Amino acid sequence: MIKNTKQAICIALDVDNADTAYWLVDRLKDHVGYFKVGMQLFYHYGPALIDKLIEKEIRIFLDLKFHDIPNTVKNAAISALRMNVNMFNVHASGGHSMMQQAVEGAQEVSQKNNIPMPKILGVTILTSLTQKMVSQELNWPGSLKERVCNLARLSQQAGLDGVVASPREIEWIRNVCGDNFMIVTPGIRPVWAMTQDQKRVMTPSQAMDSGADMIVVGRPVIQAEDPVLAVNRLFD
Repeated sequence: MIKNTKQAICIALDVDNADTAYWLVDRLKDHVGYFKVGMQLFYHYGPALIDKLIEKEIRIFLDLKFHDIPNTVKNAAISALRMNVNMFNVHASGGHSMMQQAVEGAQEVSQKNNIPMPKILGVTILTSLTQKMVSQELNWPGSLKERVCNLARLSQQAGLDGVVASPREIEWIRNVCGDNFMIVTPGIRPVWAMTQDQKRVMTPSQAMDSGADMIVVGRPVIQAEDPVLAVNRLFD
């Protein structure tokens, strides 16, 4: 869906304070397509941070992984829409009704208030989990592949625009959901970076070649001495 490599890069603003986030945005906004705001920043600074980031004319992926009863998630989706973020996510494991309510709530307010509709993604299985952990710790039946594909299919049936999934599941999801279903992939590590706590990882080039629409990169860029240089080296 996204052909421009620059637009396919999303930088995770996983930092402790707003000033650092603004510093990173100012340096990187001409080099990437999106910035991801997660729990670490949002729970500290709230919507005010989003407002200031929007003033910088960037696209924002709000990564709060909504997961609750359908009506609560519907209202959370409406709140995300009113912040004018470009993309947000919900946990696909919350079920069809929960995801559908998120979409319907956002659509209603979008149409009523003439607010652009954001992309809504379903989170499949976190990239920190392995097959062993899924089977032995969580005691989930079946293979990790089957569970990811089932959650992706469920997300599509509920009306979501795509999913967040490990790059190692891209081809499986494409086979199940087709080419017009958005796949955003964390767990991206350039060949020159350590994997750290991510388990199911790929390099940026591998992920894009496998069919990812967007790659999410955090520490290899935001912890680099020169973040711009790091971004420009992602595909080395």
